[in-house]
Amino acid sequence: MPTALLLTGTVGAGKTTTADAVGLHLEAASVPHAIIDLDEIRRMWPRPASDPFGSEIELRNVESLAANYAEAGADRLVLAGVCESWVDRRRYQAAVAMPLAMCRLHAPPVVLASRLRDRHLEEPAELAWHLDRAPELDAILDAARVADTDVATDSRTPMEVAAEVLRLIGWDI
Repeated sequence: MPTALLLTGTVGAGKTTTADAVGLHLEAASVPHAIIDLDEIRRMWPRPASDPFGSEIELRNVESLAANYAEAGADRLVLAGVCESWVDRRRYQAAVAMPLAMCRLHAPPVVLASRLRDRHLEEPAELAWHLDRAPELDAILDAARVADTDVATDSRTPMEVAAEVLRLIGWDI
């Protein structure tokens, strides 16, 4: 039965990096899968005034992509993005139309800041926004408690983090 995983966490936590590593583990085990970076599928400009963060277009795209990937034979979907509430989790669950596990990724503030500086080296405004957003989003995720499990990303390689995620959500491969 097809199943999905949503990797969530604050900015710089390692969601996309871990999703890619999960994909490598699944590929090595010959498990048909697809990776969906939620930030990428909501990128558009200008966004509609009614959807300033692109959440609605993202969910419509998740629904379409999940159906297309399942029809093409993907047994697993790996999504990387931020899920801030139980309402959002239920919306992602409905969009993928399959069982959804969620893992929160986290790292200490100093590690997040270093990752964000590397990522936004030549984008000072973006860096400032992300540095401000990281602790704010961490607090939102702490209060929401929407993940099934959580994994630290600061003391292991992406492949080790991915293996731990797979073990914790029960995707024995």
